[in-house]
Amino acid sequence: ATPPELRDGKAQPPDMSSEAIDYVKKPAIDFIKDSWRLVKRCTKPDRNEFSKIAQATSVGFFIMGFIGFFVKLIFIPINNIIVGMS
Repeated sequence: ATPPELRDGKAQPPDMSSEAIDYVKKPAIDFIKDSWRLVKRCTKPDRNEFSKIAQATSVGFFIMGFIGFFVKLIFIPINNIIVGMS
């Protein structure tokens, strides 16, 4: 008896049930359809909307930079005290 992988003298992939294929195929197709619907609904921002988004992002970067600067400013002397003690 020939193994199922070598039917007709050719290498064959193992049989997969249609349920297993549908289990992977259906969510993938649904995801593609939903993604395509989202892309079709998206619009380019107008100049006013873009400037508001850019301004909000700039303010966020500025605030995060100052927080990082002040944290570093506070921890440099603390680190020097700890390192100086040993």
